[in-house]
Amino acid sequence: MKQTIFSGIQPTAQAPHLGNYLGALRQWAELQTDYRSLFCVVDLHALTVPQEGKVLNDSIYATYAILLAIGIDPKLSILFVQSHNPHHAELSWILNGYTHMGELSRMTQFKEKSLSQKEIISAGLFDYPVLMAADILLYDTEVVPVGEDQIQHVELTRDIAERFNNKYGETFRLPKVKLIKETARIMSLQDPAKKMSKSDENQSATLFLLDDRDEIVRKIKGAVTDSEKNILFQPERMGLYNLLNMYKVLSGKSEPEIEEHFQGKGYKELKEELAEMVTNFLKPVQDEYARYIKDKAELEALMKEGAEKAMEVSAQKIREVKQRIGLIL
Repeated sequence: MKQTIFSGIQPTAQAPHLGNYLGALRQWAELQTDYRSLFCVVDLHALTVPQEGKVLNDSIYATYAILLAIGIDPKLSILFVQSHNPHHAELSWILNGYTHMGELSRMTQFKEKSLSQKEIISAGLFDYPVLMAADILLYDTEVVPVGEDQIQHVELTRDIAERFNNKYGETFRLPKVKLIKETARIMSLQDPAKKMSKSDENQSATLFLLDDRDEIVRKIKGAVTDSEKNILFQPERMGLYNLLNMYKVLSGKSEPEIEEHFQGKGYKELKEELAEMVTNFLKPVQDEYARYIKDKAELEALMKEGAEKAMEVSAQKIREVKQRIGLIL
């Protein structure tokens, strides 16, 4: 029996970036042949802040198309939109009764996002880790491929599941994180002390999956470095180290090989080669995305099929949960 993996991505007006892809999304495509795989556009999570209807609608289509473009195969994986399966919201409400306010208040992402939402800190923002727990637990998930910033939420999911299991007997499996550490943190091109982010106010800091060649060249050319000349893997030289780490991941070469390759060369050559590498790396994804996004009817058919498959699985779990807590079916 294959182990089950589940992971989700939130739809946003801006496409995922290179860090998202290298840190998590690429794992999805690579793992789907070896695992029973469920991948989800978590549109309900996007509702922690007010949304413009058309923007959200377009973002859901675009995110679903990107997942297809990076290689998620509906014949190998269950690929669906979260709100198309009502069991997610239903289980989330049930799990609220087994989650402590103190746990949620300690979530790092809640603390960080609260700083930027001082006027309206929604209950949804506070509570969304419980919805994430429901996403995972509905499918007896054993492995959750995520970036480093989501590890704390998977740990909370395990705590909620254990609390429920201790009261009602074995109901939920306890998921484990799968993280590719080497590629999980691609840093900002403008402030390499910060992680690359879709929400960065300076869009030149982020390489998006749908950036064209000119944008990629411009952003990498303008990336922060330092005044030293040698091209070496030195973590304290954060800007250079970030560029070299991207080069290493995309080229598959070792650190000594890369340092030897750039011996006697400077930032100009590194940035030119890296820009070319990123462009070539993203082109197949961009071509596939352009093909899918043109045909909403095909996307909707795939969404419907994916949701039906997801509900076939989750219906068993939600029924079991309801029976154990005493609800009348």
